[in-house]
Amino acid sequence: MSELLQGNMACARGALDSGCTFYAGYPITPSSEIAEHMAVALPDRGGVFAQMEDEMASLGAVIGASLAGRKAMTATSGPGFSLMQEHIGYAAYAEIPCVVVDVMRGGPSTGLPTRPSQGDVMQARWGTHGDHPAIALAPASVAEVYELTARAFALAERYRTPVILLYDEVIGHLRERADIVPAVPVTRARPTVAPQEYRAYGPSPDDVPPLADVGTGYRFHVTGLGHDERGYPTDDPAVAGALATRLQRKIDRARDDIVAFETYRIEDAERVIVAYGIVARAARRAIDEARERGVRIGLFRPRTLWPFPDRELSEIASTRSLLVAEMNLGQLVLEVERCAGGARVDRYLRADGRPITPLDLLGALEAA
Repeated sequence: MSELLQGNMACARGALDSGCTFYAGYPITPSSEIAEHMAVALPDRGGVFAQMEDEMASLGAVIGASLAGRKAMTATSGPGFSLMQEHIGYAAYAEIPCVVVDVMRGGPSTGLPTRPSQGDVMQARWGTHGDHPAIALAPASVAEVYELTARAFALAERYRTPVILLYDEVIGHLRERADIVPAVPVTRARPTVAPQEYRAYGPSPDDVPPLADVGTGYRFHVTGLGHDERGYPTDDPAVAGALATRLQRKIDRARDDIVAFETYRIEDAERVIVAYGIVARAARRAIDEARERGVRIGLFRPRTLWPFPDRELSEIASTRSLLVAEMNLGQLVLEVERCAGGARVDRYLRADGRPITPLDLLGALEAA
């Protein structure tokens, strides 16, 4: 069904249609519309909305609700995302499904609250300390905000992990007609063994142990410390090492299910623009105009920033040069260079709170 929607409203809709029944958050530009819509919609659906005192408490409440069996989310922007990092690491280590939406704005610090940025890309991957994998999705349209919000919930539930939805202020506040394909909710695996046999962090064929709801008779310990199969703290190197390895392995083995990307007019392209979010939309326009002038340009757009689609981009870079365009001073370009295999990688970067335009990209293509 096609309808006029704002990006942030599409996010809230995607969460609700995915079965989200708990939202805790703290208002912050440019994500506040998500909280506003959830505050109105959740009570009528039997859900709970909680405005917390800060972003740390917000994600803490989300983690608690998830452990009790709720699908739960929060939304924020750069400064709040920084405050959430400790709890993101906790959710990753304790394997607690949840969705964190970061609508990026100019930074650092308070920065440019009403202006767009793509400066949180590396923070989404490396913001917490320690070793653990990360999943971050990057929509580029209102319809895709809805789709990838639903996908974020599906991945969080399927792999017992926090999932980050990462888009810029322009996408968040953009209003456009969107063809919405209703979400198909995914529910986490729950234990089928007797309570006395349950191990919350025990072995499983896909490295994702079933998760019991707190209060249903299944007893287990939840901690941010290194822990054994029951969740009890341990500093045994064999146990701690096996846990860290399993956390990484469960995402690595699911890579083909998680990683997604889009290409545009790439078949005969001699050069390829690598872009995401609103910049990818500018790139499509620039590519069409360049093609009218006889210049063969294409687009590679990662829909999953983490895990990064490195294999797919490596194949493209084997016969083409690349231009990375992003609204920061060089973040994803470092990952592109890592997997480009020696191919030429140019960059067009902007961090002044203004979006990159098609004219900017056409100028960069001519100058490179």
